[in-house]
Amino acid sequence: MTSSLHSSLLRRAAFVAVVLGGLAACQKNDASTGQVAGKLNDAAQAVGQKLDQAASYVGQQVDATKATAQQNLESASAPSIKIDPNALASSAQANLQSAASATHAELGKAASLTGQSLETAGRKLQEWSAQSTASSTNASASSSAAGDSADAQKQMDK
Repeated sequence: MTSSLHSSLLRRAAFVAVVLGGLAACQKNDASTGQVAGKLNDAAQAVGQKLDQAASYVGQQVDATKATAQQNLESASAPSIKIDPNALASSAQANLQSAASATHAELGKAASLTGQSLETAGRKLQEWSAQSTASSTNASASSSAAGDSADAQKQMDK
């Protein structure tokens, strides 16, 4: 604001100096010089007023821009994320319950599949055991029969 005031004063002084220099160069009679000087003074005052108005307008615009920039800066530095601890805890609890339910369901499926596999393995083991017992009984019977015939052969050889 002070720089616009200084520049306004400098412009006025420069304008007045140019006008006075022009008047001195003209070297007309006093009456016409007085009239021209009065008109030039009026013109200089009008120009000065316009320059003051322009400087005032520019100063207002600078102040308004500065205030807007300050407001933008303050709103930009304010936190925009609001965290509600109750909502966060509620959401976490809901997620935990959902995970526990899904885990329970998967454990149930795994237990069911394990039970089925154990039943199948138990049946196959029983079948194998029955086959093994039958094979050993047959082997025993045939070895017993072979043993009897070997005993009979020994008896005959004697």
